[in-house]
Amino acid sequence: MSSQKSVLLRFESKNGQFRLTVKPSDHFTSLLSKILDNLPKDVDSRSITLSNKPFGGEDRLLSSLKGIAIERVGLRHGDKLFLKYSDQPPINGHSTAVKPTSSQPHNSSNRLDGLPVLRTEDRTVALPAQTSPTATIKNPWEVIQQSPLDNELDKLDGKITRPRDHKMCRHGEKGMCDYCMPLEPYSAEYLAEKKIKHLSFHSYLRKINSSTNKPELKSSYMPPLSEPYYRVRKDCPAGHQPWPEGICTKCQPSAITLQSQPYRMVDHVEFSSAALIDSLLNFWRACGQQRVGFLYGHYEQYAEVPLGVKAVVEAIYEPPQIDEIDGCTLNDWENEKEVDEVARLCGLEKVGVIFTDLIDAGNGDGSVVCKRHIDSYYLSSLEIVFSARQQARHPKPTKWSDTGRFGSNFVTCVLSGDEDGGIAVTAFQVSNSAVEMIRAGIVEPSADPSVMIVRGEDDDESIPNSAQYIPEVFYRRINEYGASVQENAKPSFPVEYLLVTLTHGFRKESTPYFINSDFSIENREIMGESQDLKVVAKKLGVTRDKIDAEKGMRSISDFHLLCFLHGMDILGKDEEALLCRMACTHDIAEGFQLLNTTGWATLLAILQESGERPPKRPFFFSSDSGPPEHRTSLDGEQLAKRFKAASLR
Repeated sequence: MSSQKSVLLRFESKNGQFRLTVKPSDHFTSLLSKILDNLPKDVDSRSITLSNKPFGGEDRLLSSLKGIAIERVGLRHGDKLFLKYSDQPPINGHSTAVKPTSSQPHNSSNRLDGLPVLRTEDRTVALPAQTSPTATIKNPWEVIQQSPLDNELDKLDGKITRPRDHKMCRHGEKGMCDYCMPLEPYSAEYLAEKKIKHLSFHSYLRKINSSTNKPELKSSYMPPLSEPYYRVRKDCPAGHQPWPEGICTKCQPSAITLQSQPYRMVDHVEFSSAALIDSLLNFWRACGQQRVGFLYGHYEQYAEVPLGVKAVVEAIYEPPQIDEIDGCTLNDWENEKEVDEVARLCGLEKVGVIFTDLIDAGNGDGSVVCKRHIDSYYLSSLEIVFSARQQARHPKPTKWSDTGRFGSNFVTCVLSGDEDGGIAVTAFQVSNSAVEMIRAGIVEPSADPSVMIVRGEDDDESIPNSAQYIPEVFYRRINEYGASVQENAKPSFPVEYLLVTLTHGFRKESTPYFINSDFSIENREIMGESQDLKVVAKKLGVTRDKIDAEKGMRSISDFHLLCFLHGMDILGKDEEALLCRMACTHDIAEGFQLLNTTGWATLLAILQESGERPPKRPFFFSSDSGPPEHRTSLDGEQLAKRFKAASLR
């Protein structure tokens, strides 16, 4: 067997350049000793990183390339690699390199915080806080913790099966041809047939991943998703002064061309019960003012769309707000974290927001004015800014993005009039480009709700140190001749370019988490509704004379009641977890277990003391009854009581 021909590889680091003669069959880890001979002695061998470019390339730890041959990555004679490393931290004032051992290797993909991770431990961690919006994560598929639903959808094949076409198929029952072979989940033919306007997120992910990564070529893996970034990069590798003192083509954002987003993060919004919508509408019916509520629920797979996702709404929480006829103003929501904690104990999370925009038509039949239609707008520019900020607050963790996050599953629902004068629900999301444009301060809402304004760089000249780089923004439209033309978005452009429409509906078989909804809703003092101990006592069947435990167990399944009990801070953590679990599962056994806890007994005792008192026995007095010697004193005592009752003090 003939020996392989050696090749020459060039290495460049911050300390200079050197060359190494290697064989194509050599593994990368076998080059560690040769590389260390050409580097300073205080270099930390665990931090050595190889890259194909000096800046912006694909960085890989040398120790993570264990078992990978040089010829496998396609390196040829004379190719150059760039080295990055850090110095060994000093110990007691002296720089000492730590020798690697078998129990503590130089570095590997199993190391997250400098310590070896055992194979029995869970290697996924929560999404780390990003110190920079452009910071990328090494191997996000190993460290990012996705939702269980995303993990399940990643494992599915997603192919759309088709039956055998008896007219076109010429093969047997076990054969397959172009007319009956399964379709990809992103098939344009299938989407057009089913009138599906947007791809689901996971279908879009399969589509771009098939073009980004090709396993058959055995090339290195690259995360296929990348969030848009329209701000000047502060970590520019060119070495000039940061903006606004300096700018170059590497750090300035490119021109933005707006187009309809081909995918959507959530495909469908499903309300578990129509009573959720009626409860929000009752406020408008009683006061004539608009209302805002946050949606709490969970995400499930949506079978109507290939690899689809739907948001199932189980409860609506109304935060502190100032309601008016034409809109709402949200106040500080001080107990937001507490409400989120109650939802977490119930297995729910914040999935969206809903608000009303209703005007009575004045016909006396309950009809409303249709304000939102194809000739006006569906979501105003101000509402798009609000939705974008909410989506930015709730990013979606995913291992398919180089930053560990991509988009958001947060939805926006509107209760408004339809073309028939009825009240209808519409669901939307804003595009990822819209979220980044609003985060970067490129656009701002307009007085005209159907257009968005592109800001100018000199809009805030009165504010010192407010220099901002606004890139060029374009959008395409069909002109009067039917041709697609590109136009400058300044000074404004239609809001439709920033919207993604969702479908909505109600569950056919209503099996909601919470079966009771007659407890007073929070922050509705303007309607005369209040949440206090007397209302809770009446809800749970607690009076001064008796405690109806069975009624209390049936009535506890109410999200608003659970939030109020959490704010009382009487139950312990285990007791509150049991309470929320019982409220959602309606398990009688857990209800009896809750009755035997000390926290629940304390709560019932407090409610019994503050419950409604029985009516007082009336005082009947007759001047002719009783001994004569007591009549005068009784008359004087009764007169004193009456005079005291009429006292002005």
